[in-house]
Amino acid sequence: MKWNLRWAAARRDIWRPTQLLAAFQEVGFNPSLSKVAAMWSNQPVTVRLDDLDRICAALHCTVADLMEAEPVAAAERESVEPQAVGESGPLRPVPRPASGGRRRALPPN
Repeated sequence: MKWNLRWAAARRDIWRPTQLLAAFQEVGFNPSLSKVAAMWSNQPVTVRLDDLDRICAALHCTVADLMEAEPVAAAERESVEPQAVGESGPLRPVPRPASGGRRRALPPN
């Protein structure tokens, strides 16, 4: 996903995080300035849906204006090819022996 917060803000003539915070406060959304600055400068990992609604209300935009789906790179698609179970090795992992070639005894349960 591509985060287009700055683009949506620019359409409302908002150019700084402090201006964005003021727009948020107009609609009753009161995040800290540090949270607004983080959303302004970085793509957030998660966004709460109610916060997303408030952001859209403050910027008079839609979710589609804020987030844009990006196609997955061809190299990533090629590396994730489906394989049959057991096709590339044993069905379950085999523990490696400890140093000296002996297997470590497991404690009783």
